[in-house]
Amino acid sequence: MEKVRLDKWLWAARFYKPRSLAVAEVRRGRVLVNGATAKPAREIRTGDRLTIKKTNPPMQIVVQALSDVRSPAPVAQQLYEETPESKAERARAAELRRLAPEPEHSRHGRPTKRQRRQLSRFRRGR
Repeated sequence: MEKVRLDKWLWAARFYKPRSLAVAEVRRGRVLVNGATAKPAREIRTGDRLTIKKTNPPMQIVVQALSDVRSPAPVAQQLYEETPESKAERARAAELRRLAPEPEHSRHGRPTKRQRRQLSRFRRGR
C-alpha cells in the first residue's frame, strides 16, 4: 500500500471513532498535512507530518505505516509516531493544568443554607 485517504487513515489510527467525524474534522481545517489544510480524500504516504488539533496543544505526528482497516489500539499506535517537540509541549501543558486547576472543578454539590443566604443578600444588594 503506497497511499491511503486521509480520513480512512485517521479512522484506522483511532484518532476519531466514526469515519464521518474524521471527515468533518478534516473539512473544518483541524487536520493539517505537511503544514497545509487538506481535504478528506487527500492521499497520504509514509513520512507525511500531520498536525491534529483535537487536543490543546495540537498533536504533531509522523506517519510510519499505512492502513485503511481499523485495528486494535496497540496495532493502530504503530501507524504513527508523535514528534518529540509535540510530546514535550503536551507534557508542559499537562503540568500547567495540574498546577493551576480549573476553579469550577473544586465546587461540590449544592450550596449550603448559609451560602444560599449570603447569595440572596448579595443579589438584593444588602
